[in-house]
Amino acid sequence: MKRAPEVETAIEIQSDLALLPSEWSVALAPHAERLAYVSDRDGAPRVWVRDLVQHSEYVLDTGPAQVQSVSWSVFGDWLALMVAPVGSPRTEVWVVHPDGSDLHQIGMNRGGATILGPWTHRPGMLSFALASTPEATGGAYIEDVASGRRIQICRGQLLHVLDVDRQLKRALVRRGPRGARSVWLVDLETGVEAQLVPRGGLGSTDLGKLSPDGRLAYLRSNAGGEMYGLFEVDLKDHQSPQATRLVAERAEAEIENIMLTASGSQAYILWNFAGRSEAQLLDLTSGDTRDIELPLTVAHDASFSRDGRFLAVTLEGPTEPRGLWEYELSSGQWQRMTPPPRSRSRAEIHPTLEHLRAHDGLQITGWLYRAESAPDSKPALLLHLHGGPEAQERPAWNPLFQALAAAGISVFAPNIRGSSGFGRSFVTADDRDKRWDAIRDVVQCAQFALDRGLATRERLAVGGRSYGGYLTYAMLAFHPQLFAAGVAVCGMSDLHTFYQNTEPFIAEAAHLKYGHPVHDAELLRLLSPLHRFDQLRAPLLVVHGENDSNVPVQESHQAVARARELGIAVEFLLYEGEGHELALAKNREHFVASTVRWLRRTLRLVL
Repeated sequence: MKRAPEVETAIEIQSDLALLPSEWSVALAPHAERLAYVSDRDGAPRVWVRDLVQHSEYVLDTGPAQVQSVSWSVFGDWLALMVAPVGSPRTEVWVVHPDGSDLHQIGMNRGGATILGPWTHRPGMLSFALASTPEATGGAYIEDVASGRRIQICRGQLLHVLDVDRQLKRALVRRGPRGARSVWLVDLETGVEAQLVPRGGLGSTDLGKLSPDGRLAYLRSNAGGEMYGLFEVDLKDHQSPQATRLVAERAEAEIENIMLTASGSQAYILWNFAGRSEAQLLDLTSGDTRDIELPLTVAHDASFSRDGRFLAVTLEGPTEPRGLWEYELSSGQWQRMTPPPRSRSRAEIHPTLEHLRAHDGLQITGWLYRAESAPDSKPALLLHLHGGPEAQERPAWNPLFQALAAAGISVFAPNIRGSSGFGRSFVTADDRDKRWDAIRDVVQCAQFALDRGLATRERLAVGGRSYGGYLTYAMLAFHPQLFAAGVAVCGMSDLHTFYQNTEPFIAEAAHLKYGHPVHDAELLRLLSPLHRFDQLRAPLLVVHGENDSNVPVQESHQAVARARELGIAVEFLLYEGEGHELALAKNREHFVASTVRWLRRTLRLVL
């Protein structure tokens, strides 16, 4: 790993915030006596099991691979893990008993990814999907994890198993690329498939749960509308399951997640309102709802106990990393299930939601982390762009933002067009040739920061990760006079080489968003910043994980080589053993410290 030069400053760099552990993928055992989750508290993401009765816990030894998620079997005798070997998107699925015995891999998929699906109600039967090409090798399956006996659900690419009924007769699977997904009901005895269409029109249906008796499906969809809502589909007629009922929908918020109790009487609904989470309990018989007041601003995965008395949820906020909380339905009380992390530094900046208008009048929002004081009255700001692009900047935990604000550099993190959470029209407003409008949105955000006096042009930087890294290159190449510095983290520098070298299943899912590498070849060339690097003026900090095969590391190597050839000042941080995200705490700390020091030096906040 190449380390950036250390620069002494008068301000202490709060890089130790990146060492604060996070906890996610919360999974209650069936009777809520134990809890499994993923945590990086010892430096790398691994599985922890907590005894909620004895108040003790232990870590499972599942090997060196980075764990992404964990789930309990219905009978509590197995845990399923989805892991990312060396950070690669070629994920694997492993199973293990809660005591750590009989660890083994299932659904092996050489050259592709295995995607974890739900456990079934048959002992030891787990669903999963194989994402690979050619199409003949992809499919969805149910496997007996003890014997290896496998049942095929269906074949195809870009599949995800959503649910399997208790009689092992029907399955819900998701098909299609991002932004144009559909849910299908598969008869496991005949192989007959039927698409579940909540309502007509364009859109995407991407989440689904079956009722305990298998007669109903509950689907998240924005088909025929703007915002994701919850629909009930009657499955009595397998050949034509089209009778639907709108269960929940809001004009200004999208449903983000749904979870049913084991009895099927209640549903936990998680809403996304401009980035903040709101939660409800819905009685599926009466339609009555009860709001749940969340302790923190952003919620993620959730898990019910079998009796429906307890709900475990992952929560985070701008000043607190992701942690595990338990909600008791009868009392309405929250309790943190693991101790909150502590650090010598303190994250104290609460962002404000800002609004501005794009060139065509479209409203754009963003979260402003305002530095408490600018050194020597020199306001500086990093305009930070999220990945995806179908992701969303939210008031969640980000140690880089907190460390920058503490060091006198404000951060404005906008949700330009293409971001999720604001409706179907917004998320598709940057597709293919409309990407130029997204680039113009970034220009407008920069002007917003300058007009508000948050930075001068000499102290305005742009940065981002993944798609945000691509936009960083694009801004520096297409608008070279606008920014004084750029921080590109695992960004695409050339869309053609990205398509050539990324995983085939990732490329297949990207065509609708970025354009097709053959049919839209000229557009992709025009949109690729590397072809305009002769316009570069600003110095660059480039960051990448050496094992990244989502946005392959070649994208950074060729950007660094071309910039240096042109005489542009470049520093390159290449992290060993990392993939598309920095999963190891020591590397996150180094990245935060290096980025803050580099920006302070480059923006001339340090003499």
